[in-house]
Amino acid sequence: VWGAFGTSGQRCTASSRLIVHKKVYRQFAKKLVERAKALRVGNGADPKVEVGPVINSEAVHKIMGYIEIGQHEDGATLAGGGHRLTKGEYGHGYYIEPTVFTDVSPDMRIAQEEIFGPVTSVIPADSLDEAVEIANGVRYGLSAAIYTQDVNRAFHAMNETYTGIFYVNSSTIGAEVHLPFGGTKGTGNGHREAGTQVLDTFSEWKSVYVDYSGKLQRAQIDNVIEDL
Repeated sequence: VWGAFGTSGQRCTASSRLIVHKKVYRQFAKKLVERAKALRVGNGADPKVEVGPVINSEAVHKIMGYIEIGQHEDGATLAGGGHRLTKGEYGHGYYIEPTVFTDVSPDMRIAQEEIFGPVTSVIPADSLDEAVEIANGVRYGLSAAIYTQDVNRAFHAMNETYTGIFYVNSSTIGAEVHLPFGGTKGTGNGHREAGTQVLDTFSEWKSVYVDYSGKLQRAQIDNVIEDL
């Protein structure tokens, strides 16, 4: 819920796809929809509000466009949300209901393209390996997460999932500033921000030699060659 709808889904690391084992798929989807419908939408300055507005009218147009696309993709079910809120206090902002699509297949546009709004797609999988394959089957590779109590499964997913950021038992959003931030494939520019690695990314190295002997000397490599 937090990964998908925190900051109204307007994060590059938002959990826009949830890949769930078929054994618990129906139970998970039901609980997710119930939680999403119960979220309080409104003015983000109100501490009781859990989902604020999206940034502008262009974002509304894009997000609602993807919701319409999802409704017309064969097999997907709009299980919750899907509407722009405009009545009363909502008339003074860009509010969209937290939206959940279920029975989504990995090749659908809502599962392949970045919506950047309060919309998530729930995708069933038969196994961990299939889930990893689905996770890797997009052109982006920024952030992924696995929820499991099996340490072997956690490390297997950690190793096989091709993303720049990976979480175990935590949502895909909320990166820490002391660690490198960035992704793989079509995400970002191939570099990492944050952490000490940022110094290499945004700096040019210069090598400086200072001879303080007061004499003219050959370079070290020239002396070695002469000795040989």
